[in-house]
Amino acid sequence: MRQVWIIATGGPEKLQLREAPELQPQVGELRIAVRASGINFADILARQGLYPDAPKLPAVVGYEVSGTVDAVGPQVDAAWMGKDVFALTRFRGYADSVVVPEVQTFEKPAVLTFEQAAAIPVNYLTAWQLLVVMGALKGDETVLIHNAGSGVGLAAIDIARHIGATIYGTASARKHVALKQRGLHEAIDYTRLDWAREVARLTQGRGVELITDPLGGSGWKKSYRALRHTGRLGVFGASTMTESRLPGPLKLLKVGFGMPWFNPVGLMNRNRAVFGVNLGHLWHEAPKIQAWTRALVDGVNAGWVRPHVDRTFPLAQTGEAHAYIESRKSTGKVVLVI
Repeated sequence: MRQVWIIATGGPEKLQLREAPELQPQVGELRIAVRASGINFADILARQGLYPDAPKLPAVVGYEVSGTVDAVGPQVDAAWMGKDVFALTRFRGYADSVVVPEVQTFEKPAVLTFEQAAAIPVNYLTAWQLLVVMGALKGDETVLIHNAGSGVGLAAIDIARHIGATIYGTASARKHVALKQRGLHEAIDYTRLDWAREVARLTQGRGVELITDPLGGSGWKKSYRALRHTGRLGVFGASTMTESRLPGPLKLLKVGFGMPWFNPVGLMNRNRAVFGVNLGHLWHEAPKIQAWTRALVDGVNAGWVRPHVDRTFPLAQTGEAHAYIESRKSTGKVVLVI
């Protein structure tokens, strides 16, 4: 089998394709012959040495795959054999073969390609937790989606559109047409305009009920101030740390120094809420993840969950795929294909 390893912290050149022994599923596990593997921003942070949850390097990362089950371990239903599936992986997804727990595996809807199926787990589960589970978005409310052209951003648009909410999003101007076709009501060019002023203008100064923010640092302060009373701020990343010119882990200083401190009294007095989402810390909540995934699969079959794959790269070109994402040219998901 083949795996892509991060051999050391650094740029995309630190990704290396290697041969590895064939994997064998253990109790409660099954093996998937991978057809597609999703890339997430956390993988890039891991390569840069900025992701605290990443395994110690050298390591194989990757949180999600799709493919066909070609082996099952003890105490696993043999009916899985030969089925097309998608799955959450606790790393090691950058490979042409993976072993995963049965509880993290789901049958692929026939209407999806393998590439589309690999774009479901991380992006849509994160967006579902942000908007539905913890954000409690309603049809008569307004949501602001930062980085609306990302994989999570497009997933959030799908979910908010299904709920019936009014959807604003920040993105560079070249993505606006596609995002409006996707369902965004108002696209804000954060590179040219002060997005907070635009939100105030669009809401007649009231603010929005829900903001999803992967930016981090001082951006969270600005998002918090843009909330309406009873508004909720959902944070799920700190992508601005990669913009710092400081070396290695020192990039974290930009996020740390700019980070707001919320206290219960202030939240009470302003009737606002702040919550965090990290799907990588929910491995022990398999029943919840399964229920959310079933809702999303229902959405696929009903036509309102529409995973968008911007571009695919062969496994041997994982470095090029990382560089493409870091260039911020992508809209939606970038996927490795076997």
